[in-house]
Amino acid sequence: MGKMILITTDNEVKELEYPDGGLKSWKKLREHIGNGCELIEHVQPKRLYTEIGAGIEIKNVPGSKVSMLVDEEFYFHCDETKLNKIASWLYETDRHGYPILGNALIIGEKYGNAGIEFCEMSEEQFNLIFPRLKDCEKKLKEEGKTDDGEK
Repeated sequence: MGKMILITTDNEVKELEYPDGGLKSWKKLREHIGNGCELIEHVQPKRLYTEIGAGIEIKNVPGSKVSMLVDEEFYFHCDETKLNKIASWLYETDRHGYPILGNALIIGEKYGNAGIEFCEMSEEQFNLIFPRLKDCEKKLKEEGKTDDGEK
């Protein structure tokens, strides 16, 4: 089974199995994003490529290019407490002010019959990106501890 990465609003980075099976997989992806997500938005956050070093080009290996999926209507489903700090950093929210609310998924892309399709990440991409996002998680947890001494 292929892998994808979930980035939660609690600043957690988790490994998930990419769901197989056509429309059922869409339902699964929406469930992982959560908060009643109905429309998935496909984003290519700049820092995923510039800072994390993710693949930006589709090659012959499925999932050699990666991108991010978020809830297109998160402003209706979430409030500011659902800010996704890691996804917002990847998306350069600090530069343009548009935050990512709710959970985000990092998935792969490939060429399919209908053009570009979503798929699991290639093993190479997963092994590169997952530890780097885990580092972001760790930094945020450490910052959280210094903020208020709790957690």
